[in-house]
Amino acid sequence: MHKSIGEINRKIHDGSVRVVTAEEMPFIVEELGEEGALKEVDVVTTGTFGAMCSSGAFLNFGHADPPIRMERVWLNDVEAYGGIAAVDAYIGATQKSTTLEDEYGGAHVIEDFITGKSVEMRAISRGTDCYPRRTITTELLLENLNEAIMCNPRNGYQRYNAASNSTDRTLHTYMGMLLPNRGNITYSGSGLLNPISNDPQFRMIGSGVPIFLGGTAGMIVGQGTQHSPASGFGTLMVTGDMKAMSGDYIRAATMTGYGVTLYVGLGVPIPITDLDMVRRTAVRDEDIEVDIIDYGVPQRSRPTLGRVNYAELKSGSIEIGGEEIRTSSLSSFRRARQVAEELKHWIEGGKMEMMLPTRPIDPVKSAQPMRETVQGPRVLDIMDTRVVSIMETEEIATAAKKLLKGETNHLPVLDSDGKLVGIVTTYDISKAVVNPTKGSRVMDIMKRKVVTTVADEAVDIAVQKLERHNISALPVVDQERQVIGMLTAMNLGKLFGGRWLK
Repeated sequence: MHKSIGEINRKIHDGSVRVVTAEEMPFIVEELGEEGALKEVDVVTTGTFGAMCSSGAFLNFGHADPPIRMERVWLNDVEAYGGIAAVDAYIGATQKSTTLEDEYGGAHVIEDFITGKSVEMRAISRGTDCYPRRTITTELLLENLNEAIMCNPRNGYQRYNAASNSTDRTLHTYMGMLLPNRGNITYSGSGLLNPISNDPQFRMIGSGVPIFLGGTAGMIVGQGTQHSPASGFGTLMVTGDMKAMSGDYIRAATMTGYGVTLYVGLGVPIPITDLDMVRRTAVRDEDIEVDIIDYGVPQRSRPTLGRVNYAELKSGSIEIGGEEIRTSSLSSFRRARQVAEELKHWIEGGKMEMMLPTRPIDPVKSAQPMRETVQGPRVLDIMDTRVVSIMETEEIATAAKKLLKGETNHLPVLDSDGKLVGIVTTYDISKAVVNPTKGSRVMDIMKRKVVTTVADEAVDIAVQKLERHNISALPVVDQERQVIGMLTAMNLGKLFGGRWLK
């Protein structure tokens, strides 16, 4: 049995169409069988509501009098890209305010427009013969714009890897706050309701297909940026009229320590034309697996702590190595349900027809990492290999003499095997002199918890360690915890003074 898009659309017109959500479909298939479900169901609606950073909008402000060619544009102090045309701009969701920084950004500007708030627009120009004006400041409502077209380069991720943190400190990431020592696991996405999870081969999802976007009818432009369905991470580029959107489905947010993002409600209707589409849309949370990634490792390829499915993630806790770890979602499954339900009502009410893609999306593409022709500096490139150290059993007076020579302000402390066990600074020595009751040996005053780096670590990561711990030097250690160098502020001065800038 096979149903055409035309047959389904005729049912939509005469009111006999059977529409169900992706959450309902597995139970219908279980009850009626695949062939019975094909006869019964015409359209399956999907939905997701989560942080979609790669979002934004094209805005046209109309011409002023005298006219201005806006070269730089700010909306509520958030800079928009003005290099399109005289009075057009693109506001990106993650662009932050020049005054409020992470507290307010492009996502907030978009939400303010949609919810009816006034937005201040400022622009500057060098002035030309045909566009003589050099500055403009005005208050705008969404209704004052000629066009406000949301165009999101990467939305509707097929799935998200879960996140955890094996380090001994809290991390703030785009996956939310990750507690130390694998204290929690965060995840995102709606699982069985997710659009691409219900059509991973992109048979019905593609260019020109009508969708639910931010509370109004939108359209799929094509594959999104960083589209990588070969590894289970397909994405969509989508567009819609911002003037018709609802604040219920477009929400600005700030991820602490990361920045601004935009929560977007997105849903795609999937026509059920054959048994293959029945099987695809009968997907369950148990069928959708993701890795738990350790965000404590600051590399592109982070290690995996385990593999789980969405049913386990939604249960509230997962066992790893005999330990129960609680899980929490960054997206709203309740709101994703609302998206799928509202889209269902649109189709049942004849407000949206089905359409096959006008251009297919590649179902096997794999995204590639950035090509780097010049490797960033590593600790090995700038560290000082002339290390002045001291044994833990030596006298504090001996440490003071080494420091007084002026060769260093930090002494790595070694044990009898030559391994790093602590560090002392000129400040530690000063305190010991003032208060000699703590003892007379280096081990009595040394800091035992030492922040270190390794030779192959990127300098950017080492700098983060210095800033985070408010220190000015890092011992460089090998796999045996032998000290092979020191990285200091003086070394970094060589780097930022131009040695590595080309």
